[in-house]
Amino acid sequence: MTAATPQLVVHRDKELMAQAAAARLITRIVDAQAARGTASVVLTGGRNGNALLAAIAASPARDAVDWGRLDLWWGDERFVPAADPDRNAGQARAELLDAVPLDPARVHEMPASDGVDGSDVEAAAARYAEELAKAAGPGDRLGVPAFDVLLLGVGPDTHVASLFPEHPGVRETELTVIGVRGAPKPPPTRVSLTLPAIRAAREVWLLAAGEDKAGAVALALSGPGELQAPASGAYGRSRTLWLLDRAAAERIPPQLYPPASA
Repeated sequence: MTAATPQLVVHRDKELMAQAAAARLITRIVDAQAARGTASVVLTGGRNGNALLAAIAASPARDAVDWGRLDLWWGDERFVPAADPDRNAGQARAELLDAVPLDPARVHEMPASDGVDGSDVEAAAARYAEELAKAAGPGDRLGVPAFDVLLLGVGPDTHVASLFPEHPGVRETELTVIGVRGAPKPPPTRVSLTLPAIRAAREVWLLAAGEDKAGAVALALSGPGELQAPASGAYGRSRTLWLLDRAAAERIPPQLYPPASA
Protein backbone atom coordinates (compact mmCIF):
# COMPACT_ATOMS: atom_id res chain seq x y z
CA MET A 1 0.00 0.00 0.00
CA THR A 2 1.34 3.44 -0.93
CA ALA A 3 0.89 6.64 1.06
CA ALA A 4 -1.58 7.79 -1.59
CA THR A 5 -3.80 4.74 -0.99
CA PRO A 6 -6.64 5.99 1.20
CA GLN A 7 -7.33 4.42 4.54
CA LEU A 8 -10.90 4.63 5.79
CA VAL A 9 -12.28 5.00 9.29
CA VAL A 10 -16.07 4.95 9.47
CA HIS A 11 -17.88 6.11 12.61
CA ARG A 12 -21.47 5.60 13.66
CA ASP A 13 -22.51 9.24 13.31
CA LYS A 14 -21.09 12.71 12.79
CA GLU A 15 -20.85 13.47 16.51
CA LEU A 16 -18.77 10.39 17.22
CA MET A 17 -16.70 11.11 14.13
CA ALA A 18 -15.86 14.61 15.39
CA GLN A 19 -14.95 13.33 18.85
CA ALA A 20 -12.77 10.53 17.51
CA ALA A 21 -11.07 12.82 14.99
CA ALA A 22 -10.36 15.30 17.78
CA ALA A 23 -8.74 12.59 19.91
CA ARG A 24 -6.74 11.39 16.92
CA LEU A 25 -5.52 14.90 16.09
CA ILE A 26 -4.54 15.68 19.69
CA THR A 27 -2.49 12.47 19.77
CA ARG A 28 -0.84 13.29 16.46
CA ILE A 29 0.12 16.79 17.60
CA VAL A 30 1.52 15.52 20.90
CA ASP A 31 3.54 12.84 19.11
CA ALA A 32 4.97 15.37 16.65
CA GLN A 33 5.92 17.75 19.44
CA ALA A 34 7.61 14.92 21.32
CA ALA A 35 9.58 13.98 18.23
CA ARG A 36 10.54 17.41 16.89
CA GLY A 37 9.57 19.98 19.48
CA THR A 38 6.90 21.57 17.32
CA ALA A 39 3.92 20.55 15.22
CA SER A 40 2.07 22.06 12.28
CA VAL A 41 -1.54 21.56 11.26
CA VAL A 42 -3.55 22.92 8.34
CA LEU A 43 -7.14 23.65 9.33
CA THR A 44 -10.28 23.38 7.26
CA GLY A 45 -13.55 25.20 7.60
CA GLY A 46 -17.06 23.98 7.01
CA ARG A 47 -19.33 22.03 9.28
CA ASN A 48 -17.00 19.06 9.78
CA GLY A 49 -13.87 21.13 10.29
CA ASN A 50 -15.63 23.32 12.83
CA ALA A 51 -17.16 20.31 14.59
CA LEU A 52 -13.67 18.84 14.97
CA LEU A 53 -12.38 22.05 16.55
CA ALA A 54 -15.37 22.22 18.89
CA ALA A 55 -14.69 18.63 19.96
CA ILE A 56 -11.07 19.50 20.74
CA ALA A 57 -12.26 22.46 22.80
CA ALA A 58 -14.53 20.16 24.80
CA SER A 59 -11.89 17.47 25.34
CA PRO A 60 -9.91 17.35 28.61
CA ALA A 61 -7.05 15.87 26.55
CA ARG A 62 -6.52 19.23 24.83
CA ASP A 63 -4.27 20.20 27.75
CA ALA A 64 -1.75 17.59 26.57
CA VAL A 65 -0.92 19.86 23.62
CA ASP A 66 1.75 22.51 24.00
CA TRP A 67 -0.27 25.15 22.19
CA GLY A 68 2.61 27.60 22.16
CA ARG A 69 4.61 25.22 19.95
CA LEU A 70 1.90 24.61 17.34
CA ASP A 71 1.80 26.25 13.92
CA LEU A 72 -1.64 26.61 12.39
CA TRP A 73 -2.29 27.22 8.70
CA TRP A 74 -5.39 27.15 6.51
CA GLY A 75 -6.10 25.17 3.37
CA ASP A 76 -8.34 27.86 1.96
CA GLU A 77 -10.19 31.00 2.89
CA ARG A 78 -13.07 33.10 1.67
CA PHE A 79 -11.62 36.35 0.30
CA VAL A 80 -13.85 38.65 2.31
CA PRO A 81 -13.12 41.32 4.96
CA ALA A 82 -11.35 40.12 8.10
CA ALA A 83 -14.43 40.62 10.29
CA ASP A 84 -16.79 38.77 7.94
CA PRO A 85 -18.47 35.85 9.73
CA ASP A 86 -17.90 33.66 6.65
CA ARG A 87 -14.14 33.65 7.26
CA ASN A 88 -12.83 30.18 8.16
CA ALA A 89 -10.30 31.75 10.52
CA GLY A 90 -12.96 33.63 12.47
CA GLN A 91 -15.04 30.49 12.84
CA ALA A 92 -11.98 28.56 14.01
CA ARG A 93 -11.26 31.21 16.63
CA ALA A 94 -14.82 30.99 17.91
CA GLU A 95 -14.78 27.20 18.12
CA LEU A 96 -11.31 26.69 19.64
CA LEU A 97 -8.44 29.05 18.97
CA ASP A 98 -9.51 31.84 21.32
CA ALA A 99 -9.77 29.29 24.16
CA VAL A 100 -6.21 27.95 24.01
CA PRO A 101 -2.82 29.66 24.62
CA LEU A 102 -1.53 29.83 21.05
CA ASP A 103 1.48 31.89 20.01
CA PRO A 104 -0.07 34.59 17.76
CA ALA A 105 3.03 34.51 15.55
CA ARG A 106 2.31 30.85 14.78
CA VAL A 107 -1.29 31.39 13.68
CA HIS A 108 -1.04 31.95 9.94
CA GLU A 109 -4.35 33.28 8.67
CA MET A 110 -4.81 33.76 4.95
CA PRO A 111 -5.14 37.40 3.86
CA ALA A 112 -8.51 39.14 3.88
CA SER A 113 -9.95 41.38 1.19
CA ASP A 114 -9.45 44.45 3.38
CA GLY A 115 -5.79 43.61 4.06
CA VAL A 116 -2.65 45.17 2.62
CA ASP A 117 -3.35 43.72 -0.84
CA GLY A 118 -6.87 45.08 -0.99
CA SER A 119 -9.06 43.28 -3.49
CA ASP A 120 -6.11 41.77 -5.40
CA VAL A 121 -6.64 38.10 -4.62
CA GLU A 122 -3.62 36.99 -6.66
CA ALA A 123 -1.35 39.28 -4.62
CA ALA A 124 -2.92 37.94 -1.42
CA ALA A 125 -2.25 34.38 -2.57
CA ALA A 126 1.36 35.24 -3.40
CA ARG A 127 1.77 36.77 0.06
CA TYR A 128 0.60 33.56 1.72
CA ALA A 129 2.90 31.53 -0.50
CA GLU A 130 5.81 33.67 0.71
CA GLU A 131 4.80 33.04 4.32
CA LEU A 132 4.75 29.31 3.68
CA ALA A 133 8.15 29.46 1.99
CA LYS A 134 9.68 31.28 4.96
CA ALA A 135 8.45 28.53 7.29
CA ALA A 136 9.71 25.69 5.09
CA GLY A 137 12.85 23.80 5.99
CA PRO A 138 15.72 23.09 3.58
CA GLY A 139 14.42 19.61 2.81
CA ASP A 140 10.76 20.53 2.46
CA ARG A 141 9.09 20.18 -0.91
CA LEU A 142 8.04 23.11 -3.07
CA GLY A 143 8.89 25.66 -0.42
CA VAL A 144 6.04 24.43 1.77
CA PRO A 145 6.42 23.17 5.34
CA ALA A 146 5.96 19.43 5.82
CA PHE A 147 2.69 19.79 7.70
CA ASP A 148 2.08 17.05 10.24
CA VAL A 149 -1.62 16.93 9.44
CA LEU A 150 -3.54 18.73 6.71
CA LEU A 151 -7.29 18.65 7.21
CA LEU A 152 -9.74 18.87 4.32
CA GLY A 153 -13.48 18.85 4.19
CA VAL A 154 -15.00 17.14 1.16
CA GLY A 155 -17.77 19.01 -0.64
CA PRO A 156 -20.82 17.36 -2.22
CA ASP A 157 -19.19 18.05 -5.59
CA THR A 158 -15.89 16.46 -4.39
CA HIS A 159 -14.14 19.83 -3.98
CA VAL A 160 -11.43 20.18 -1.35
CA ALA A 161 -10.05 23.49 -0.07
CA SER A 162 -11.26 25.83 -2.85
CA LEU A 163 -10.32 23.47 -5.66
CA PHE A 164 -13.46 22.68 -7.62
CA PRO A 165 -14.08 20.05 -10.32
CA GLU A 166 -12.96 21.17 -13.79
CA HIS A 167 -11.94 24.57 -12.34
CA PRO A 168 -8.58 26.09 -13.34
CA GLY A 169 -7.13 25.77 -9.84
CA VAL A 170 -7.18 21.98 -10.01
CA ARG A 171 -4.78 22.14 -12.96
CA GLU A 172 -2.17 24.26 -11.15
CA THR A 173 1.17 22.49 -10.82
CA GLU A 174 3.68 25.28 -10.10
CA LEU A 175 2.15 27.60 -7.52
CA THR A 176 1.51 26.56 -3.92
CA VAL A 177 -1.26 29.11 -3.27
CA ILE A 178 -3.70 30.55 -5.78
CA GLY A 179 -6.39 33.16 -6.00
CA VAL A 180 -9.69 31.60 -7.02
CA ARG A 181 -12.25 33.59 -8.98
CA GLY A 182 -15.67 32.44 -10.06
CA ALA A 183 -15.95 29.62 -7.52
CA PRO A 184 -19.24 27.76 -7.99
CA LYS A 185 -19.85 27.98 -4.25
CA PRO A 186 -20.25 31.46 -2.74
CA PRO A 187 -18.38 33.60 -2.09
CA PRO A 188 -16.87 33.36 -5.57
CA THR A 189 -13.45 34.80 -4.69
CA ARG A 190 -11.16 32.74 -2.48
CA VAL A 191 -7.56 31.88 -1.60
CA SER A 192 -6.54 28.23 -1.69
CA LEU A 193 -3.63 25.87 -1.39
CA THR A 194 -3.02 23.88 -4.57
CA LEU A 195 -2.85 20.11 -4.86
CA PRO A 196 1.00 20.12 -4.95
CA ALA A 197 1.03 22.07 -1.66
CA ILE A 198 -1.52 19.70 -0.13
CA ARG A 199 0.59 16.70 -1.13
CA ALA A 200 3.59 18.14 0.72
CA ALA A 201 1.89 17.25 4.03
CA ARG A 202 3.00 14.19 5.96
CA GLU A 203 -0.63 13.21 6.50
CA VAL A 204 -3.79 14.36 4.75
CA TRP A 205 -7.09 13.73 6.53
CA LEU A 206 -10.34 14.12 4.58
CA LEU A 207 -13.53 14.64 6.57
CA ALA A 208 -17.02 13.85 5.33
CA ALA A 209 -20.25 13.31 7.22
CA GLY A 210 -23.86 13.13 6.13
CA GLU A 211 -25.74 11.43 3.33
CA ASP A 212 -25.28 14.49 1.11
CA LYS A 213 -21.57 13.59 0.96
CA ALA A 214 -22.05 9.90 0.10
CA GLY A 215 -21.97 10.38 -3.66
CA ALA A 216 -18.87 12.57 -3.49
CA VAL A 217 -17.02 10.09 -1.25
CA ALA A 218 -17.85 7.13 -3.49
CA LEU A 219 -16.84 9.05 -6.61
CA ALA A 220 -13.55 10.32 -5.18
CA LEU A 221 -12.57 6.86 -3.95
CA SER A 222 -13.39 5.26 -7.30
CA GLY A 223 -10.33 6.88 -8.86
CA PRO A 224 -11.83 9.19 -11.50
CA GLY A 225 -8.90 11.62 -11.47
CA GLU A 226 -8.44 14.94 -9.70
CA LEU A 227 -9.84 17.08 -12.52
CA GLN A 228 -13.24 15.46 -12.19
CA ALA A 229 -12.99 14.84 -8.43
CA PRO A 230 -10.37 17.05 -6.71
CA ALA A 231 -10.65 15.03 -3.49
CA SER A 232 -9.12 12.06 -5.28
CA GLY A 233 -5.96 14.11 -5.84
CA ALA A 234 -5.53 15.03 -2.17
CA TYR A 235 -3.09 12.67 -0.47
CA GLY A 236 -0.25 12.81 2.01
CA ARG A 237 3.40 11.78 1.83
CA SER A 238 3.06 9.10 4.52
CA ARG A 239 -0.69 8.69 5.03
CA THR A 240 -4.04 9.56 3.51
CA LEU A 241 -6.94 9.11 5.91
CA TRP A 242 -10.64 9.44 5.20
CA LEU A 243 -12.68 10.04 8.36
CA LEU A 244 -16.34 9.34 7.66
CA ASP A 245 -19.64 8.68 9.30
CA ARG A 246 -21.86 5.83 8.15
CA ALA A 247 -24.10 8.09 6.10
CA ALA A 248 -21.17 9.46 4.07
CA ALA A 249 -19.74 5.96 3.60
CA GLU A 250 -22.95 4.21 2.61
CA ARG A 251 -22.14 3.98 -1.11
CA ILE A 252 -18.61 2.61 -0.73
CA PRO A 253 -18.25 -1.14 -1.24
CA PRO A 254 -16.95 -2.44 2.11
CA GLN A 255 -14.25 -4.52 0.43
CA LEU A 256 -12.88 -1.60 -1.60
CA TYR A 257 -10.29 -0.42 0.94
CA PRO A 258 -8.82 -1.96 4.07
CA PRO A 259 -9.62 -0.29 7.37
CA ALA A 260 -7.08 2.13 8.80
CA SER A 261 -4.94 1.06 11.71
CA ALA A 262 -5.22 3.07 14.89
